[in-house]
Amino acid sequence: MTLPEPTPAPASFHGQRIAVVGMGIEGRDAFQFLAREGADAVTVDRQPGRAMRHQDDLSLLDGLDGLIASQGVARDTTLLLEASRRRVPVYGPTQVFLERCPSRRVIGITGSAGKTTTTTLVHRLLTASKIDCVLGGNIGQGLLGQLPEIGEETTVVAELSHTQLLRTTRSPHVAAITNITPNHLDQFEWDDYQALKYRIVQYQEAADRVVLPFDEPLAACAAEMTPAPAAWFGIGQTPCQPSAWSDGRRILRNDRPLMDAANLQIPGDHNLRNALGALAIVGDLVSDQVAEAVLSEFRGVPHRLETVAELNGVRFINDSIATTPERALAGLKALDGPVVLLLGGRDKRLPLDPLLGELQRHVRRVVLFGESGAEWSAWLTKRAIDARYAGDLDSAFAHAVEIAQSGEAVLLSPGGTSFDAYPNFEARGRHFRELVATLEREGSAANEC
Repeated sequence: MTLPEPTPAPASFHGQRIAVVGMGIEGRDAFQFLAREGADAVTVDRQPGRAMRHQDDLSLLDGLDGLIASQGVARDTTLLLEASRRRVPVYGPTQVFLERCPSRRVIGITGSAGKTTTTTLVHRLLTASKIDCVLGGNIGQGLLGQLPEIGEETTVVAELSHTQLLRTTRSPHVAAITNITPNHLDQFEWDDYQALKYRIVQYQEAADRVVLPFDEPLAACAAEMTPAPAAWFGIGQTPCQPSAWSDGRRILRNDRPLMDAANLQIPGDHNLRNALGALAIVGDLVSDQVAEAVLSEFRGVPHRLETVAELNGVRFINDSIATTPERALAGLKALDGPVVLLLGGRDKRLPLDPLLGELQRHVRRVVLFGESGAEWSAWLTKRAIDARYAGDLDSAFAHAVEIAQSGEAVLLSPGGTSFDAYPNFEARGRHFRELVATLEREGSAANEC
């Protein structure tokens, strides 16, 4: 399926009958925005009781002026396909925001991995520098609802997913791509997925700026797709004059040493790269002093290599965000010592092969769970990996606890999505936290006896 051709939104939705499809964070935000504009808005969702109309009810298209589709609504949903056939325009919340935003100072950050950490760091760096800024997008905060707070001098820091870029007709003033690696191949062809990431620079002008990693080839070639000058970041040998880079030991800004990389509180080369990306994005807006202070104190975002507890010498680490094998690999590389790995969830049609070397090096056992667990367990066992399918996450966790030894880590870095059993990766991560908390309480109770 080809990607839809974006249609610019009207200057106002006042008096128009508009359906909001998908009543998650974006949908609720869009509905409130439409109410402020004086639109006749109707809510639509696939879950009964969550909205005014059900997503399968095509009669709602009668007399409709347009739809705003949340990013979680698949583009091949029958309602959206029928709307296209009837030439009823479909808009995206991010598209409407970018068209209406009164400030040109919009920083948009996308990528297959690392965008939430990078976006959070950018916002913290700007806030610490006392720059008027707001945060939103894919990070869990709607953007349309913040429009009344945004003035011409406000800086907007927006995390943008590939599906939020699906219908955009504008590009951010500063567009950053952390990386582009295979992801969401259960929903998009690889070429289409790449095209959506590149859409963040599609409408840029020479007065804009693009921020790219010099050591990530697919992301780096976005420089050829925009007239905007590029600021570069990355690790290792530099083929250009980077804004922020590391030789593995130090973090440098414009070849000026800033701090030791070891002073970062977030582990792994992938997080070092996220920090470098954030530095390149903020550029001269943030002083070296502020940058070093923020980077030295930042302990990461929940569900991303989050140490939940250490019990009897065993660390329990929540990396539920790792919804691809490549992200699970990054989590493994960031840890020292033996690991009991919890792997599973819903398969995204991505190969497990990249994991094999790291599994052999320091994973003592892989405990699998969820929809893909049995199939992945069989695949790994054939390749001489100690893998056991346990069923659901509760059972996998119990088995991991049973075999984990002092000095090891029990790592939830699933490699698959959460949608087989949870509404999102955060819910899966919270479940893992609850399991650890229960174990901790049981241990405390036993010690009191």
